[in-house]
Amino acid sequence: METLFTEMGNAERAKVAPLAVRMRPRALDELVGQSEAVGAGSWLRQAIESDTLSSIILFGPAGTGKTSLAHIIAESTKATFVEVSAIGGTVSDLRREIAAAEKRLEMSGLRTILFVDEIHRFNRSQQDALLHAVEDRMVVLVGATTENPFFEVNSALISRSRVVELHGLDDDDIRQLVAAAIEDERGLGGAYVLDEEAQEAIVTLAGGDGRAALTTLELAANMVEAGSKEEPRLLSAEVVRTANPHRALPYDKNKDMHYDVISAFIKSMRGSDPDAAVYWLARMIDGGEDPKFIARRMYIAASEDIGNADPQALLVAEAAFRAAEVIGYPECRINLAQAAIYLALAPKSNAAEAAIDAALREVRNGPLRTVPDHLRDRHRPGSEKYGTYKYPHSYPGGWVEQRYLPEGLERGAFYEPSERGWEAYRIETTRRDRAQRGTEAAGA
Repeated sequence: METLFTEMGNAERAKVAPLAVRMRPRALDELVGQSEAVGAGSWLRQAIESDTLSSIILFGPAGTGKTSLAHIIAESTKATFVEVSAIGGTVSDLRREIAAAEKRLEMSGLRTILFVDEIHRFNRSQQDALLHAVEDRMVVLVGATTENPFFEVNSALISRSRVVELHGLDDDDIRQLVAAAIEDERGLGGAYVLDEEAQEAIVTLAGGDGRAALTTLELAANMVEAGSKEEPRLLSAEVVRTANPHRALPYDKNKDMHYDVISAFIKSMRGSDPDAAVYWLARMIDGGEDPKFIARRMYIAASEDIGNADPQALLVAEAAFRAAEVIGYPECRINLAQAAIYLALAPKSNAAEAAIDAALREVRNGPLRTVPDHLRDRHRPGSEKYGTYKYPHSYPGGWVEQRYLPEGLERGAFYEPSERGWEAYRIETTRRDRAQRGTEAAGA
């Protein structure tokens, strides 16, 4: 029950709370962005407004509004809202809250919403402790996580909940958030004003993270004496950059962002875009990615996407891997960049990958095919009956017409050369030479 003393305590806490906490939205209409998740007509919005929420797991990057959404639910529901920390919480804490929820439901029919922030930090036994309570609706779980819940949360808990994905805020969302914080009495109360360059500096530094944007704004405001609504003090871009000189773009090794960025890097090289390849390379380097991991991916791309259109690409990738292994950061960034640019600019062919995959499908699914007699090993009794093997070096040009594939397979069954680079040149030359030898043989 709220009293005068609890109201005074809340007011004192609000004075020292971070700007991002003071500016938490109190209703869905104050939540910036996330129209897909909680926009008009969405399932989650209807469930919150009608107070019929079932268990959910909110999944998205930092600063996208997961905790804010949980607080909106707390403000709008008639159910009891309780929170357990996934960092310091234990199985005993969970069981205590579940027991209390069961008692509320039995005694007064009152539902309990249990909010677990960073739910992926709970170990398996802690997550298992929630299963029966969620399944029996003793509690409505609201879990929040920055990690992909399909990897980090028990599948049994996932199946009993609905996953709602939140996305990074776009630049307009960040501008709206910052403008509201400057004007709102809970925020800076109109005591400051931002010029356009300073606003864009905050947007750039935020990288889609609303909490980061408000933290940067607060740090900048702390560097300048507050003005008033009538005479606000200017926060310049220089002050903003002094307050927060480095933008920390999200990068999570071995998590979703890790795989998204390496995927973009590989696809940029495959798509022959050196600028994009270098950008995604820089994102990985700035995020502290293992240079050998990057080089291994280039090693694969050299054969998978370039192959014999430029056989030199494999050697360049090998050299980049060796540089990453021997030299390391920071210097090997140059070797990695050189190799990435080379692979992006190289002619492309996936003929080698396609050929081996097609051959493997034939081997695994086709009939057993015997080795042609004339190709069999000669170091055994009776090999003189195998037929004549034509030694290519005994013929002009080092080539002679001869069957190498087993019966039932013909040339072209697996390897389809591209029309690019060295591969196109070699296949054209081979065809020309064979055609010429065929003509000569017919004339003889």
